[in-house]
Amino acid sequence: MTVYFPEVSKPIAYEGPDSKNPLAFKHYNPKQKVLGKTMADHMRFAVCYWHTFKSGGADMFGVPTMKRAYNEADSPLKVAEQTLEAAFEFFTKLGVKFWAFHDTDVAPEAETLAETNKNLDHIVKLAKKMQQDTGISLLWGTCNLFSHPRFMSGASTNPSPDVFAFAATKVKKALEVTKYLDGGGYVFWGGREGYETLLNTDMGRELDHLGLFLNMAVDYAKKIKFKGQFYIEPKPKEPTKHQYDFDAASCYAFLQRYKLDKIFKMNLEANHATLAGHTLMHEIEFAAANGIFGSVDANRGDMLLGWDTDQFPTDLYDTTLTMYSILKAGGFTTGGLNFDAHIRRQSVDPVDLFHAHVGAMDCFARGLKIAAQLHKDKAFSKFIKQRYAGWDAGIGKQIEQGKVGFEELAAYTLKKGEPKLVSGRQELLENILNDYLC
Repeated sequence: MTVYFPEVSKPIAYEGPDSKNPLAFKHYNPKQKVLGKTMADHMRFAVCYWHTFKSGGADMFGVPTMKRAYNEADSPLKVAEQTLEAAFEFFTKLGVKFWAFHDTDVAPEAETLAETNKNLDHIVKLAKKMQQDTGISLLWGTCNLFSHPRFMSGASTNPSPDVFAFAATKVKKALEVTKYLDGGGYVFWGGREGYETLLNTDMGRELDHLGLFLNMAVDYAKKIKFKGQFYIEPKPKEPTKHQYDFDAASCYAFLQRYKLDKIFKMNLEANHATLAGHTLMHEIEFAAANGIFGSVDANRGDMLLGWDTDQFPTDLYDTTLTMYSILKAGGFTTGGLNFDAHIRRQSVDPVDLFHAHVGAMDCFARGLKIAAQLHKDKAFSKFIKQRYAGWDAGIGKQIEQGKVGFEELAAYTLKKGEPKLVSGRQELLENILNDYLC
């Protein structure tokens, strides 16, 4: 079998923080236990197929810069076979246990949908064998409903019912494939489910169609006995001016409106959160508070740029707060940390893919250890408990129990007088966080 990453002759190993080996983990020790679980179980790292193996370094201003041996073949299907081999070589050498993909990532589209499905069947059969041989699992599957010109005005929200039907046919197949590969879940990302201008858009009708589409998907999943978790991935804009899946809060409202809130959870992305004017910590905390936290696309954006740069996460501050919120939410069940990130256009060597993933995994491992210590020491929770102590007894408890109304509260306030101002201690808490980070 062809070796596509000869620069890495053996699986990446944990060598500890003193190691100078750029192809070794300094902090990620998959078997090390933190708060009773191994690091591998806490983070459930996954490699995304689209950016890692299909992104060639092209951008809006230039052609691809990266040459890959697995892209050299006389047919698109042969390229797909070689790319799959390269991917599982990469997964194995990196030491991850999960991967994720869109349908068109792994198999080429053909002249007809029937031929496209035939290509997909061929590739997923090979993937099934590789999963069995390596012990690597599919974190979740998804469907590309945004790249082809047919989806220029959306998929389920398209003005044309023919496009809606085409999208449904593709999702039907993608659900079957995900079930065949024992995928832990299935993700819906809006793609082009949004609008460029309201001058040509019936927003209410499009939202109804999106709700109808997702309910159809739920019905079909039940029919084929697909047991995986359904996710929605929020994103506020790009490629459309406004995406209907704007952020976790708007997605939750949408799910409630169309009676899907007990079925779907959130697949949250760091860079999408910042585009929405939030932090990833905010999105995780909101999702957890409403019982819809599911999985995370782990990346970061450039704060000086206003688009989805999908860079690898290397900020210890961010990974610590992300893991702190994930631990607080009870950790992953079906989800995990999927590296929805791509190496920079100038990082043209195949080994750069390893450097990017190793650094990100190490950064999350450090974040996990710090977050675990914060939880163990109750560094923030003790202060928060004290800050809200007034709700645990007296008038606060009566309010929460619904035992008083405006009249009783007015009488209480007139007797009690002006409330006492209590410091929020933000600066102190930020200093404490920095002490743990250091």
